[in-house]
Amino acid sequence: MKLKIQQLSKTYANGVHALDQLNLEISTGMFGLLGPNGAGKSTLMRTIATLQQPDSGEISFGDISVLKDPMALRRVLGYLPQSFGVYPKMSAEKLLDYFAILKGIDSKKDRNTVIGEVLELTNLHEVRKKSVSGYSGGMKQRFGIAQLLLNNPRLIIVDEPTAGLDPAERNRFLNVIREVGATNTVIFSTHIVDDVKELCTDMAIMNGGRILQQLTPTEATDRLTNKIWVKKISRTELNAHEKLHTVLSSGFNADNSLEIRVYAEQQPEEDFVNTAPNLEDAYFIALKSDSTS
Repeated sequence: MKLKIQQLSKTYANGVHALDQLNLEISTGMFGLLGPNGAGKSTLMRTIATLQQPDSGEISFGDISVLKDPMALRRVLGYLPQSFGVYPKMSAEKLLDYFAILKGIDSKKDRNTVIGEVLELTNLHEVRKKSVSGYSGGMKQRFGIAQLLLNNPRLIIVDEPTAGLDPAERNRFLNVIREVGATNTVIFSTHIVDDVKELCTDMAIMNGGRILQQLTPTEATDRLTNKIWVKKISRTELNAHEKLHTVLSSGFNADNSLEIRVYAEQQPEEDFVNTAPNLEDAYFIALKSDSTS
């Protein structure tokens, strides 16, 4: 099933244009929505999830008109917001049973079956008797995936799910969401480029409430072949190079020098060396182009 978003707009009372005539199409699989904080990603996710209304525009998921029939979408929706609250002193098993009842699974036998399945999938079976409030950040995020899978959703939205996770928890979470995304439409909203690179077969870059680009991660990097250059400089030279070139990023070397990455159609200077592009380069170029347009 395809998610279609047409001319979606939302302006808040303080005058912020969170969504600006936004258009987007998303098919089955893992879709990465990449953008900085304040780009409008969470507003878009909440609007798709029917938690708030836009000022104008249309959203459809298959034959469901989302804005006209939000309950129809909620029956096939799984949503994990940025912050996921849980009840104190309640075990994962009991809390999932409560959520399953809320989602209309009346049979105790059916609830037990689906709860067992989602606990296994999210690698939480061994800690199912423990209070969710005592889980680590990564375990809570995996519990969030478990609860949204209870109603076998066709559309899954996860909003900034790996922010604040340590590397091991992040890897465990990404493995779970990768498996979930094999047969569903999953929108993975994040400002972390590596999450999109590791997970997604399609992506869009968003800023200022608009979609700047929609393409695959491979397409994003391929179009930059022979256009990314690196050079070692001293820290004091950075400002001068930023005035002369399109500097995408910089990082310290072991000798305390800086290595800058520059976008240019041709070699900027003799001491610049061509290097393989990465998805972070494509992301920064899109944002820089937007800021100067």
